[in-house]
Amino acid sequence: MRNLAPASVFDHYLNISRLLAGQLDFHSVIQSVAAEISHVIPHDHLDVCIILVDEQFHTAYETGLETDWGRRFPAPVSNSPIRTLLWGETDYLLTDDAWSDPQFHFQGAFSHPIFHQSLHSRLHVPLKVQGHVIGALSCSSHRTGFYTMEDIENARVIADLLAPHFFAIRAADQAKRSAIVEAEARAREEGLQLGALKLTEALEAERQRIGMDLHDQILADLTRLSRRLERLARQPDVTGEALEPLFRGLQHSMHDLRQIIEEAKPSVLQLFGFAQAVENHLERSIQESGAILTWSLKDETRGAIDCLEQSVSIALFRIGQEAINNAIRHAQASSIEVQLKASGNALTIEVMDDGLGLGNARKLSGGGIENMKTRARLISARFAIKAKAATGGTLVSVSLPITAKPSEGATA
Repeated sequence: MRNLAPASVFDHYLNISRLLAGQLDFHSVIQSVAAEISHVIPHDHLDVCIILVDEQFHTAYETGLETDWGRRFPAPVSNSPIRTLLWGETDYLLTDDAWSDPQFHFQGAFSHPIFHQSLHSRLHVPLKVQGHVIGALSCSSHRTGFYTMEDIENARVIADLLAPHFFAIRAADQAKRSAIVEAEARAREEGLQLGALKLTEALEAERQRIGMDLHDQILADLTRLSRRLERLARQPDVTGEALEPLFRGLQHSMHDLRQIIEEAKPSVLQLFGFAQAVENHLERSIQESGAILTWSLKDETRGAIDCLEQSVSIALFRIGQEAINNAIRHAQASSIEVQLKASGNALTIEVMDDGLGLGNARKLSGGGIENMKTRARLISARFAIKAKAATGGTLVSVSLPITAKPSEGATA
């Protein structure tokens, strides 16, 4: 049928071996040798299918006609029309007309490309390495009765040339996939470890924050109540009028404790932004204190204050919260002004009041100033507290270095 001299066939075999050199993937191999194979085994469709390492799936690499066999990756070996060959149950497959040959058609067989591409004559030989089937070489023709056993023998030789090369490519591909899976698993593990570390740090920071809040508010109030009770205990008669301040003090402490619990997660800050959270705290604190004073808030950060990491934003909010609390509770101020600024490469928060001044604030705030300093230090911010002016008042400021400039399109 082909009428090729043995020497000519041998030359084609040598060319196939030569063309395999330097080909590093399945597609490039099949494309490079297809022309030489066609001289030995003419075909309208040529493909090589490779069994994956798990031996449950396979994929096909085609040249010439493109079919759905080459588009399905991966496909179960059990659905392949040549599964008996891939399972090693037969040593070759040869048919004059695959359209009517029952060995290619069974329930679940993915054989419709045979009809769609008019593939009649077909031959298939296994690709073997050390006696183990790793795939198959397949040739098909539109003509019926086109292939003979001589073509099967020639195909075996070609398969023997291709098999070691395909085996090496499959091994390299599997090694690459394994390395990717291992890298992804290692990344997930490291991510979990990093996440656990961050969670631990966050929990510790939250524990310290709650401790500082309890110290600044609840412990200080309970200490004062304890001293009053101690003085009352020395008196022979205790009237209801004397107990009234203690009752109000206990109510105040319970309110503060409830507020600390509620503010363990500052939802207003997370939902509506920094300025809104500070404004909400100002309004609520002034209302609950019963004090008569005016306040103002200016946000000149152009949205930059809401682009901070959550932990940094919460720390800044806590500092501002403590400064506002001190001004309302201890400074006897008639006005409070809060300014949020973004200038150069820093964000700055300033809380100013016109109250009694720094000396009184230091005396009455207990560890509050130290807590603000600690919070600032934990986020690498600069903290300062000083007299506002000669006429009195206090200025608390915290300045946070930033690397990104505020967005020009953002609004306050």
